[in-house]
Amino acid sequence: MDKVLNVVSLNIPLPANYGGVIDIWHKIKALHNCGVKIILHCFEYERPRTDELLTACDEVYYYRRRTGWRSNFSLLPYNVYSRKDEMLMDNLLKNDYPILFEGLHSCYYITDRRLANRFKIFRECNIEHDYYFSIGNAERNILKKTYFYIEALRFRLYQKAVANAQLTLAISTNDRDYLQGCFPHKHVEYVPCFHGNTQITAPVGKSDFLLYHGKLSVKENERAALYLIKHVFSKMEHRCIIAGMNPSKTMLKAAGKHRNISIIANPSREDIAEYISKAQISVLVTFQGTGLKLKLLNSLFAGRHVVVNSKMLVGSGLDSLCHIADSPKLMISLCNKLYAQPFSLEDRQIREKVLFPAFSDEYQAKRIIEMIWQ
Repeated sequence: MDKVLNVVSLNIPLPANYGGVIDIWHKIKALHNCGVKIILHCFEYERPRTDELLTACDEVYYYRRRTGWRSNFSLLPYNVYSRKDEMLMDNLLKNDYPILFEGLHSCYYITDRRLANRFKIFRECNIEHDYYFSIGNAERNILKKTYFYIEALRFRLYQKAVANAQLTLAISTNDRDYLQGCFPHKHVEYVPCFHGNTQITAPVGKSDFLLYHGKLSVKENERAALYLIKHVFSKMEHRCIIAGMNPSKTMLKAAGKHRNISIIANPSREDIAEYISKAQISVLVTFQGTGLKLKLLNSLFAGRHVVVNSKMLVGSGLDSLCHIADSPKLMISLCNKLYAQPFSLEDRQIREKVLFPAFSDEYQAKRIIEMIWQ
């Protein structure tokens, strides 16, 4: 019997150039490669339609996201209510296949009685109320700060919708434990982020620069980059590169004060991969312990030494592969030490033992298939 899965995506998952959509796209590809037929339902938001989706999906449907102030007049989170479209429900009711809701943003119809008898899967990619509260703390504009705090409250109240899923796939062990505590009678499993790497490609040897990479328009990533500029990179003589999408004027100004710091704005996927591969050290910090750790996985699969703070590792199981520093002084010391230390074949073999099979896309896709069609 054919295995067919409806996937509801919060956005068009190509190009796969930031955390959430990377997980969605590589999950779709891995399931497709394991023989699952995918019916993709995606909301359009600042990204064009693409026929490349049909390389892994049997059918693709697009829905308009209802952005604007009117979608804020709801007790539901703006990011959920703006993804309301009856055409989606009409298309879901055309079949009786399981439905995978990608992130809480896509879950408007998970509570709908018309889907009461369907097998529903919720893919958690963040504890959203914690995430939006953290963004609110980092935001200086009072109106935006207020919006993020209100959105955090609405997501906290909306989280109970997850109880309508028969299966929840958490992005980290900590998030799994939290969600299992919230929904003790539900099936919650830890499934790490899908990333597209099929082997360890980290090159042996050494190079001459440090790297921080991420979607720089995300407040959490901007905060991390500014922290590194002020407290770490500016205190070193080594060349330091910050690469990612849409850096702010504040970040450009902060980096521009230091001759050893460069910002690479809006690099292609290929460029980012090359920077990760060529860097001597990937330096990654976060101030939030939940959510995707995609930049960490990419750095471990494709890059040399990786220096992180403790929160970057929360719930990941990857502590043994990273150098941990929770103060600028220790981070600078570690970076200076590792700058002179070639990445060895033995280092790569250690990563192989930890990352496979647990962090293999194929392995995790097979686990999901067993959970849905057991």
